[in-house]
Amino acid sequence: MKKVVLFVFVACISLQINAQHSDRELVIKACTNYIEGFYEGDTDKLKSSLQPSLNKFGFWKSKKTKTYGNPIPMTFEGALKFAKNVKEKKNFAKKGSPKKIEILDLLDKIAVVKVTAYWGTDYMHLSKQGNRWMIEQVIWQGPNSK
Repeated sequence: MKKVVLFVFVACISLQINAQHSDRELVIKACTNYIEGFYEGDTDKLKSSLQPSLNKFGFWKSKKTKTYGNPIPMTFEGALKFAKNVKEKKNFAKKGSPKKIEILDLLDKIAVVKVTAYWGTDYMHLSKQGNRWMIEQVIWQGPNSK
């Protein structure tokens, strides 16, 4: 009996670890698609990682005044438009631009991730929809933020 209980316990732990590992990979994939979607002007990558109800906004510091302006909002449609513009104008990210993804917290249905890209730092909330992790909310700040 003890062997059966131990086996069931180990099997459950193993399944949970595998699920977390898989979720980590899927969260990283969603965030990679987000960065590359903007870097490459790839709307398909953005569509695969962004919720249509996306709420994104951030702050950019003026080089002239050294102050931050009002928050800059971006919707799902705005993100796709931005990416199309990158592709049309061939305004791709420079080679070696940062693509850093740090999972700050990962639960069964939600995750919090910090992304560092050429435009600055993004903090993102993701949700798990079925077997897909999707970006729901993004708040960002441009570089030279200190």
